Amino acid sequence: MKKELSAIEAKYEAQKIAFGPMYFQSVIALRDLGILQFISNHRKGVSVDTIIDEMDVSEYGITLLLEAAEILGVVETENGVVKISKVGFFLLKDEMTRVNVNFMNDVCYLGAKSMTDSFKNGKPEGLKVLGDWPTIYEGLSILPEPAKTSWFDFDHYYSDNAFPDALKIVFRKNPKLIFDVGGNTGKWSFACCDHDMDVKIKILDLPVQLKVARANATERGLLGRIDFHAINLLDETQQIPQGADVIWMSQFLDCFSKEQILQILKNACQAASENTTLYILEPFFDNQNYPAAHYSLVATSLYFTIMANGNSKMYRIEVMKDLVNQAGFEVVETYPLIGDSYHTILECRRKA
Repeated sequence: MKKELSAIEAKYEAQKIAFGPMYFQSVIALRDLGILQFISNHRKGVSVDTIIDEMDVSEYGITLLLEAAEILGVVETENGVVKISKVGFFLLKDEMTRVNVNFMNDVCYLGAKSMTDSFKNGKPEGLKVLGDWPTIYEGLSILPEPAKTSWFDFDHYYSDNAFPDALKIVFRKNPKLIFDVGGNTGKWSFACCDHDMDVKIKILDLPVQLKVARANATERGLLGRIDFHAINLLDETQQIPQGADVIWMSQFLDCFSKEQILQILKNACQAASENTTLYILEPFFDNQNYPAAHYSLVATSLYFTIMANGNSKMYRIEVMKDLVNQAGFEVVETYPLIGDSYHTILECRRKA
């Protein structure tokens, strides 16, 4: 049973929201100035005076940042000795936390001020801080740094851990031709080629993304095994070609609204034969074991609002299954939380 907050406790929680951006940036400063790592290097703790003497930051700066860190529980201070806390440890050492912090700071932070306008207009109004594109996807290959690195680190973190188990599932029936829809930089396609020396891949994506995927495939000597098909799946006149044994969509459908997902899935249905399998890999926010994953995925939906396209989100698993059904497919198998990841695979076949 959830504990009911007292008025004093509720007011304190409200202040956490009010001053949240300031405290977030104080953690960025602690990290980027090397203060947090310096404290972490001293397992038994380090005096405030030593931190001031050793770090290239003023006493004023050290004092303020440590006060903020103590409030956040990032460090613990007793008798002038500072130790890193478990929270601070995760901020420094945990890959999920590192990826999320960089993504929020480098990709989303400045644009977040435009959230209200994004909801009003149905457009990613915060994206203008990074570039002049209608959605972030047209600009991925030319995002300014450090946003570009942080975006791809975030995207790959929430997909790569699923690949080993996903490959076992997808290759159970020895597919000869896989369509990688929304293939991005080609990481899934390359993993497929490494897994099976005979498989052929066709990456379907926007032309600007295919340039990156083609360059990466060329570097790996995979041209010939990997083909490319330029397509804008929001244009109803552009159809997914037929002939695939597997149509693969990895963290792709969450980039669209429900109406757009239905359109894309219907397009896939017209391309599918009775022997084609559609696999959808998604981190459904209501299908997670840990609150940190649920919390992060709901926040990611807000990124879609302000920075990506203004109308997409992370979905509940039953919402996706319903869209699959409406499009003419049926879910024949569900593989929840495969491997060391946050993802579920929906295995789908065209209805008879």
